[in-house]
Amino acid sequence: MPDRPADDEAYQELAAYTLSHGDPGFLHQHVIDAHGAQCAAAGAPPIQLAFALIGLYLYLERGFTGREVQRVHTRLSGRTRTWPTFPLPEHRGAMTVADVVAASAGAARDRAIDDWCRSVWSAYAATRPAVEKLLREHGII
Repeated sequence: MPDRPADDEAYQELAAYTLSHGDPGFLHQHVIDAHGAQCAAAGAPPIQLAFALIGLYLYLERGFTGREVQRVHTRLSGRTRTWPTFPLPEHRGAMTVADVVAASAGAARDRAIDDWCRSVWSAYAATRPAVEKLLREHGII
């Protein structure tokens, strides 16, 4: 797990960067999902990790933009359901938000965000079938 105080400070810096990015695809959503999956805590509401994993899956496996992922989250949040729980891997990716912030702002940092998302999603690879099943149940894929 990342160092919480340093992680929180780096996350705030990255959030400010992506929110002011001006990217029409809404890069910020991918940051939210990678951070949510990497920093998920046991006992948190299951919807939090489910949405993070859904976002990473749709982005990396299906090519959704952050804006499209956001629309899926909105669509799913309007439905009353019990959300599945997912196992929390001990290691949740080789990269952290601090690694992303260390990259120069611009194209290098944007690539680092993508690499970070891939790193976190890779750590959760065993959840892929359950995430796909969930999305099929809701007619998303």
